Amino acid sequence: MRTTRDIPWAAEGWERIGPRTGRRRLPGWDCTVGLVAGERAALLVDAGSTLREGAELREQSERLLGGGRVTHLALTHPHFDHVLGAPAFPGATVYGAAGLGALLVAGREELRDDAVRYGVGPGEAAAAAGALRAPGVEVTGTLALDLGGVSVVLADVGPGHTGQDLVVVVAGEPPVVFCGDLVEESGAPQAGPDAHPAAWPDALDRVLALGGPSGRYVPGHGAVVGAAFVTAQRDVLRTAAGG
Repeated sequence: MRTTRDIPWAAEGWERIGPRTGRRRLPGWDCTVGLVAGERAALLVDAGSTLREGAELREQSERLLGGGRVTHLALTHPHFDHVLGAPAFPGATVYGAAGLGALLVAGREELRDDAVRYGVGPGEAAAAAGALRAPGVEVTGTLALDLGGVSVVLADVGPGHTGQDLVVVVAGEPPVVFCGDLVEESGAPQAGPDAHPAAWPDALDRVLALGGPSGRYVPGHGAVVGAAFVTAQRDVLRTAAGG
């Protein structure tokens, strides 16, 4: 693995958001993918919308890591733009919130159809959905990972945006919190048929407790925000839910 100062985030089109943490905003749906580079292991947060996009992320990550590889992959929630690239990381341990595996396996056709509806080619969508597998580890509550000099906590904070919302907290001052689509900055939070609007504000309370007032919160779509933005979005959601 490279040393902290040697990781060439900008050269690969990524944004540095912590000493060993960066993210990339993917084209198309402005979906965020994160990378946490430890001394012994590396964690990718979400995997893109196709096998081709996943393979590109794998290759970029290996260059950023100086020849290292992604050993851990955390999927924040079961929407196509976040999960369909996952099969491009066959050697990684995949993590998701409790219940994600059964949903991905049973919902392959729905994920394929959603991807096509939003512009992914039918062949690409079918190949990615057909290659999806259940995560190797499903998280209930919290799970701590030591990547070597970097501590990460995976937390099942949902339901909210979906029934399986996982956030990734990278320890530091300030902590970095990958929120998935529980938080969106580039538009209003999207509540599809699998959302839990009444529970979503409580999920954001749990996110805020994990990141604290100084945390850097990384939305599933959009610019990095602070606790005040997350609090305001929680309040809007609570009002909309009649709370």
